Amino acid sequence: MSERTTTPMSEVTESWLQSQKHLSNSVEHFYSSMMAANRAMFPALAGDEDESEPAGDRQPAASPELTYSKPEWTFEHADDGDGVVSVGDRIRFSKRMTEDEIRVFADASGDTNRLHLDADFAKETRFGRQIVHGTLVSGVISAALARLPGLTIYLSQDLQFLGPVDLGETVTAICEVVEDLGDGRFRLTTVVEDEDGETVIDGEAIVLIDDVPEDALDEVDDDA
Repeated sequence: MSERTTTPMSEVTESWLQSQKHLSNSVEHFYSSMMAANRAMFPALAGDEDESEPAGDRQPAASPELTYSKPEWTFEHADDGDGVVSVGDRIRFSKRMTEDEIRVFADASGDTNRLHLDADFAKETRFGRQIVHGTLVSGVISAALARLPGLTIYLSQDLQFLGPVDLGETVTAICEVVEDLGDGRFRLTTVVEDEDGETVIDGEAIVLIDDVPEDALDEVDDDA
């Protein structure tokens, strides 16, 4: 009679972590998904008024006139105060991953994997519960980078997904400028941490920082 063995949960977890450590160089897929989700969740950015978020409830923009914030979001920018991006600058941006946003993102991106949307289905998976789309979690990196001084343009983003994020959990993107590549281009480390301070996403981005088109901002102010 053969002896039946079981695989320790630690080995299952380690197997999943290793399988999830992949490098993503597809900026087009990453950025198009996030832009679609942004337009769906924040119609005001696309020129339509968001009835669920009155203009009077918005906080002043973290990066003047380029972004707006909400009371439940937090943002920190550690720099030398000269308003110019330089090596050593660090951005932190935190927000909660709500179930409503997860469903909006699923519809906007087309990623309707039941692992993210169906509690009964997700209960039978290795995670035992619903988890947030990895690409949606990584979107807080984009949110942090958008708050750098100037107009931030993504050139590339490499990511490793190291762990799941639960529905309703608050995550924090931490982006630090580590190299000035010249011609307005910068390399940054991009990390996302969960509520326990554990790294769930690790990566690196290259961005181009353009000057803010002041005339365009004047037009936005006039329309407002």
